[in-house]
Amino acid sequence: MHLLSLPNIFNDGDKEMSFKNLNTYERMVKEGEEQSFHSRYERAVERFVQSLETRTSYESMIDGKAVATGDHFVDTSPIDTDLVVGEFSLGGKNEASQAISAARRAFQAWSVMDLDKRLSIFRKAAEIMRREIFEIAAAVTVDNGKNRYEAVGEVDEAVDFISYYAERMEARNGFREETSPAYEDEMPVSTMRPYGVWAVICPFNFPIAISTGMLTAAIITGNAAVVKPSTPAPLAVHMLYDIYERAGVPPGVINLLSGNGSDAGDALASSERIDGIAFTGSKEVGYKLLASSLRRYPIPVITELGGKNPAIVTEKADLARAVAGVAGSAFGYSGQKCSACSRAYVHELVYDEFMVNMLKHVSRLRVGDPRERATYIGPVIHQKALDGYLAHSEMARRDGVLHTGGEQVKGKLSKGFYASPTIVTGLPEDHFLIKNELFLPFLCVQRFTDLKDAVRRANDVDYGLTSGIFTSDEEEIRYFFENIETGVSYANRARGATTGAMVGAQPFGGWKGSGSTGLGSGTDMYLTQYMRQQSRTVVR
Repeated sequence: MHLLSLPNIFNDGDKEMSFKNLNTYERMVKEGEEQSFHSRYERAVERFVQSLETRTSYESMIDGKAVATGDHFVDTSPIDTDLVVGEFSLGGKNEASQAISAARRAFQAWSVMDLDKRLSIFRKAAEIMRREIFEIAAAVTVDNGKNRYEAVGEVDEAVDFISYYAERMEARNGFREETSPAYEDEMPVSTMRPYGVWAVICPFNFPIAISTGMLTAAIITGNAAVVKPSTPAPLAVHMLYDIYERAGVPPGVINLLSGNGSDAGDALASSERIDGIAFTGSKEVGYKLLASSLRRYPIPVITELGGKNPAIVTEKADLARAVAGVAGSAFGYSGQKCSACSRAYVHELVYDEFMVNMLKHVSRLRVGDPRERATYIGPVIHQKALDGYLAHSEMARRDGVLHTGGEQVKGKLSKGFYASPTIVTGLPEDHFLIKNELFLPFLCVQRFTDLKDAVRRANDVDYGLTSGIFTSDEEEIRYFFENIETGVSYANRARGATTGAMVGAQPFGGWKGSGSTGLGSGTDMYLTQYMRQQSRTVVR
């Protein structure tokens, strides 16, 4: 079978889909509105930065009301630590208990609400978010350092999650279907029912997209939720809460618990009254959550736990496409993506040419203030990340060949956390930098001579999230797809060797240590994880 005619395994024969990804930048460029894209974004950033002159305090939101804890933490921008984003309440065990109680009360009515009425709320939320896309993107840029293209793209993804999940819930009738009766007098039905209350624990790197994906999946399926933002970038989750409140989600269905992981997060995850946990973050924390899931009875834990993502470049690759794809995935958002390309295995026959072209390409990537139009690489998230970057750079100098990067970018950027894109070669295959997720603008390039060996080495890590290959040989592509141990895989993708999964198009989820369920977000099957199946039979 030709690769381009592989069957669509997700076509379940239900209503024809009308979903289209938002793709704001690409759409505006095609419509001749590129300058409008930039001017609208820049005006939104200007307004947002001006608003920071009046310091704002953000509290936990429980049962539709702000709950002040007295203690707060100050959130500053990684672009420039003189920019104070706001003061956020430090909730703990008491606030977690209140939030869970509110969610349990709200669950009763929300879980049995008419599906059409419930979905109308989500469609309104998607429209609000679509209308305010540049304002949200401006906040994302300032709070977590993402450039305009990635920030707007992230809000696009959040809108996509809401719209797609609403469409799929409608198409699948809330995952309720009649089944074939075994006896003539029986009328059996299979239905999916919500668990109850979910803890949704959010990451800093996609504070609106991933948070929206997890939270929306939880509540659109009839659950209530307590959502905890990350402390390095909490603002977007507060904005998400506000959008859902304006869209008409009843009080208590969503409760926002602001605070750090060791207090607020642990209080949620350890509660016997939590019926499920959705988490995106480190493998170490995810494994602890999974270990805690055995209680009076097991609870579901849906995790996405990072990656050490490889790209393979064979001697039959289009090198221009390979360089663009690998560099974009390695250094976009300073490598702070779970899907970032951190390892490239390049065939020895094209290795030298690849390296020359890669170094030229990377030299043109501007590191700078992400609010500026020409900036490609913004800051890392905080001082701890920058310290890790410098320590890993020293490790690379000691044990391999450091070709570019390895230094903090200072000068006019000295008030932020800026790291130059780094490429290292010649490391032993069992080296720390080859095996471990760094979450930094760090690419390890290794030689190979045999594709089977390259795939074996690519698989020889604890993670299995994303991967890519560049080759013109369909048999090599086939071998790669059939043997690579990742949940997401691409061939010849210049827009991102390992990054850029789109809602509804590429199910996003990891194998091995990269996830706990083997099912990707942005699909029907992801939604079913937030529900449990119930068989109902009526005898005539």
